[in-house]
Order: sequence, then structure tokens, then C-alpha cells
Amino acid sequence: MTAKLDPMLDLIVNAMLQRKVIAPVLLDVQELTSVADYFIICSGSSSRQVSAIAQTIKKELKTHKFKPISIDGLKEGQWVLMDFGHVVIHIFYDPVRNFYDLESLWTDAVRLKTPGLQKYEAALQAQENNHDA
Repeated sequence: MTAKLDPMLDLIVNAMLQRKVIAPVLLDVQELTSVADYFIICSGSSSRQVSAIAQTIKKELKTHKFKPISIDGLKEGQWVLMDFGHVVIHIFYDPVRNFYDLESLWTDAVRLKTPGLQKYEAALQAQENNHDA
């Protein structure tokens, strides 16, 4: 995809990465639904981490004057849904993410990479290569 990405997406990704998320995915769903333009899906290894990821995203976006329309599931920390209008963020406790498997529901969506996500994946790849050596 050659179109310029919404800068808000990289703000979200970078905020998530501060909290060591598991397997972040950015989906362009503009052509598939009218609910949002982008879905961001990630998970944490505990309900506490899930809530911390959501709080970090909320705090970071607030500094850039972005406010959520709604946030659901924050106290429970099993599945937090953050609705910013054109961007909807799903933050799961990892076993819950595996159960619902949202990515398989949106297999036709284009997977996007922000600069922050590209750096994250390159670092993971380098770590794997060092492990294999």
C-alpha cells in the first residue's frame, strides 16, 4: 500500500509497544466495513497488563488531543475495546484473543505496518536470528 498512513496509527502502536504487547496487528478494514477504517489487535499476558496497555494508549493519545468515543472492558482486563471513531483497538488477554480469533474473521483486510511496527518486527527477527546462531 502506497497511501500515507494516518499518523494516529503509529502513535497507538508506539504506545502499545511501551507495554510489551503480544503480536500487534494493524488491519485496514475500510473496504470491508463502515464501523471503522482500522482495527488494531494485540494482547497481553495478564489482565493487569491488558489494562495497562489500554491506559498507556489513552494517556498517549490524550497528549495529542485524541479522545476515545468509548472504552469497554478496562476493569476486567480480558478484552478491552477502545473506540476512537475511525480506529478501533482490541486489546485481549492472550487466551481470550486465541478463543475469539478476530484476525481470522478479517482475513480479507490488508495488514499494515507503521514505522513503529516495522521496527518492532525487525527487532523480533534479529532476536530470533541471534537465538538460532
